[in-house]
Amino acid sequence: MVVLVKPSPQLGSKAMDGNQHKVEANVLLLGAENVGKSALTVRFITRRFIGEYGDIESIYSHIDKTDGREIALNIWDSLYPQSCETTESISDKQLQWADGVILVYSICDRSSFEVVRQQVQLIRSTRKLSASVPIIIVGNKRDLLHQRAVSSEEGRLFALSADCGFFEISAAETYHGVLLVFHEILDLIKESRALKKGMVGIKGIVRSVSAVFGKKRE
Repeated sequence: MVVLVKPSPQLGSKAMDGNQHKVEANVLLLGAENVGKSALTVRFITRRFIGEYGDIESIYSHIDKTDGREIALNIWDSLYPQSCETTESISDKQLQWADGVILVYSICDRSSFEVVRQQVQLIRSTRKLSASVPIIIVGNKRDLLHQRAVSSEEGRLFALSADCGFFEISAAETYHGVLLVFHEILDLIKESRALKKGMVGIKGIVRSVSAVFGKKRE
């Protein structure tokens, strides 16, 4: 079940009033269960940390402002099915919807890191033009260093090899680290869109030049 979590009426009306310069972005959160995906999302939206959540898949809507521009951010907090293979944990619908992806693992749980490894490979192998889809890998629960099972270096090196961003944070301890994660994915989405727009422009120029030279040959 997917629950759509709407912003408060005040926030929604503010978004409509400030419609100029506003853009929309869809961010998909993936990863195993109990790694802090929901805590990460709620921390970003409300600045509060809530540790316990039920097994509910939710889509949150939030208005954020960066560089003087309002961004309507939709965050799909996905549920990792316990009774399925990793290859079935991401749907085509989710990948078509997402402008960017955040994959979360717990630094205290090696199996959750392996889930992220497999999900990155799955995204790269199944989505068209998937190389241009911004992905950030987040190692959460940094406050539990005494239980660490995945080193910071291992996480960083994997992200580097997979051409993904990387953060190691504690959603429980600090809001700032969570904010950096979401602002980075928004920056990467903006860069990805600009790149795609540039490629479309180049293709248009090539078609125009080909048409001109084709007529000259005739």
